[in-house]
Amino acid sequence: MSARKSRPKPDPARTPLGRRLHALRSARGWSLDVMAKASGVSRSMLSQIERNRANPTLMVASRIARALGVTLDELAQSPGATSSVTVIRGDDHSHHYHSDKLSRIRTLSPLHLEKDVEFYELRLAKGGALRSAAHFEGTREYLTVTSGRVEIRSADDSETLCAGDSASYRADVPHSILNTGRTEVVAHLVVIYL
Repeated sequence: MSARKSRPKPDPARTPLGRRLHALRSARGWSLDVMAKASGVSRSMLSQIERNRANPTLMVASRIARALGVTLDELAQSPGATSSVTVIRGDDHSHHYHSDKLSRIRTLSPLHLEKDVEFYELRLAKGGALRSAAHFEGTREYLTVTSGRVEIRSADDSETLCAGDSASYRADVPHSILNTGRTEVVAHLVVIYL
């Protein structure tokens, strides 16, 4: 009786990556050959990864992710394996868009998303200001003041807002938000790119 070569068992830790790669590739209607050309990873290696017979190196995984237009995290995630809720913690300094002694701007939007809407928390000390050049044509900003007093300038127009006030204005022209009060301003800013 001849010894039969046993088939290696899939490593459960690698199974989600193989399934995820197959799902992303199939969703795009790509064959293994198309995927190989797009990523620069051989067809046989891609097949082995999808069948959980190979564990890709970081370089190979990066090429695959880039070809699929996803991040490494997104490639490794199994749908439903992580929460669909994205949380930005108040003490997460990676979301500080700008900070100096007179102002702090913190993005409240996930950093990894391509988006048409951005959401910020502004804190302007007495005398602080946020001055911006014109954004893309059609861009508008919406500001709600939580505390303090600001003057909004959009091109040649200006308005004063106090706590509880909201305003929308063109942001495809030079514009600014200035703390004109005696206390810190806290406000929330939404930028919409049309």
